[in-house]
Amino acid sequence: MMCLSSCFTGVVIVLLFSFSSSSLDTPEKFVQCLYNYPHITNPISNVVYTQTNSSYSSVLNVSIQNHRFFNSSSKPQVIVTALHVSHIQATIFCSQSHGLQIRTRSGGHDYEGLSYVAEVPSVIVDLLYLRKITVDIENRTAWVQAGATIGELYYTISQKTKTLGFPAGVCSTVGTGGHFSGGGYGFLMRKYGLASDNILDAHIIDVNGNLLDRKAMGEDLFWAIRGGGGASFGVIVAWKIKLVPVPSTVTVFNVSRTLEEYETDIIQKWQLVANKLDKRIFLRMDLTRANSSEHGKQTIQANFVSVFLGGVEEFIPLMRKSFPELGLDKKDCTETSWIGSVVFMNAGFIGSRDLEATEVLVNRTRTRVKNFKGKSDYVRKPIPVDGLRGLWRLLYDDGIEYGQLQFAPYGGIMDEISESQTPFSHRSGYIFHIHYIATWLEEGDETAQRHMNWTRRVYKYMEPYVSKSPRAAYVNYRDLDIGINNNGYTSYDQASIWGVKYFGSNFRRLVEVKTKVDPHNFFRNEQSIPTLSKEGNYNKEFI
Repeated sequence: MMCLSSCFTGVVIVLLFSFSSSSLDTPEKFVQCLYNYPHITNPISNVVYTQTNSSYSSVLNVSIQNHRFFNSSSKPQVIVTALHVSHIQATIFCSQSHGLQIRTRSGGHDYEGLSYVAEVPSVIVDLLYLRKITVDIENRTAWVQAGATIGELYYTISQKTKTLGFPAGVCSTVGTGGHFSGGGYGFLMRKYGLASDNILDAHIIDVNGNLLDRKAMGEDLFWAIRGGGGASFGVIVAWKIKLVPVPSTVTVFNVSRTLEEYETDIIQKWQLVANKLDKRIFLRMDLTRANSSEHGKQTIQANFVSVFLGGVEEFIPLMRKSFPELGLDKKDCTETSWIGSVVFMNAGFIGSRDLEATEVLVNRTRTRVKNFKGKSDYVRKPIPVDGLRGLWRLLYDDGIEYGQLQFAPYGGIMDEISESQTPFSHRSGYIFHIHYIATWLEEGDETAQRHMNWTRRVYKYMEPYVSKSPRAAYVNYRDLDIGINNNGYTSYDQASIWGVKYFGSNFRRLVEVKTKVDPHNFFRNEQSIPTLSKEGNYNKEFI
């Protein structure tokens, strides 16, 4: 077998083994398989945690970003915090030999906890320590290992250059492994597209233990992992990304307006203009309940959060021309750098308003939201005033600790990219995306169900006003309410119930790629891409 000293080379590893599958063995037998695996290039014993290990709970919980899964009974039998590619290869081999499913965790932000919770016997491949980032300024590229967060990526880029950035998400603790493989949108989306639109190469370990680069995996698999979710096809260990130009001065603002001041007019105007603004402008609108100026009463507050790739003197005239109703003034705006704008957009997460304190972006252990449930929608035409007024009644529900709708504008370059260029099909024709989110601190099943049911009521209410046939959804805001796979074989038709919502007409091609590269459906979860074949055994040889 050829061994690699680094995962940043593009050769293929071939495992010369054969085995026959067995029913589930004890975790001890699985661990012994890891220890006996002959091609480990770094010791593995110190990165393997079973439930009897005193550090098991702390290792499991360190990357759980949604507290409602903290006390789940569906815990993995084993956690492997891989330090080297060979650790992952051993885990893939031994999982198949001993009847365990693999769950791959990068940042731990999976909305339904699928990267660390499973109803079946499982092992977590935790990429926490595979987070090396190498920036090549001359060629405007970077290699980033899949365990790095987007905050770590942004910070590392900013330490090398002030004129290059990368168009990925907002929340700094999100892992690049899952985020990029699901699309990855953020405040540079209207100018440069998604994170997945700016990937040049990748390294993935497939079901046979082969470490593949773009050339070795082929264009079909490379297409599939850039928006189709990488966990269905293997374990992604690194991405090569294209860095994008950013100006030395970037302008940001966050202003709030309430219904008692502006009624629904300002919200209606946002729907009409946000996707038509200069593509350098990203103007998100967040809607939530807030205290009214009248004592004891409440109102609806719209927060308008924006990033403009340029200076304030150019920005203000653009906004006054297209959106005068907002009443934006120069004093509302702050000029900063691109990395300063990243800190600004993360202020609610990291608790810092110091735009120069960029080191906060590498903090992986910031205070997390206790519990949350999210859902998503895409919109093709503005929601009418009557529809908005009904929405206000749901936001006024005082049984919910915190409920919010985030409206993220599309348009710009998103209108110019074909829906089949990557599996992410939500392109031209969509004017904005809605992210529904409920968060709560109070513990208990009743509280959790009340908040989750609130998101479901809002989602049901919005049905007449959002996309149809399919009702589109964003895979990185995973939502098991829209459909799940069986614990065994899942037919194409059954999986299409949720699959076409995430991927549109690209779902069929994803299934075909899956059938080719993982025909026995080893890499699977409640919403993984299924195969076209009913074969589900693992009696095969590594050749």
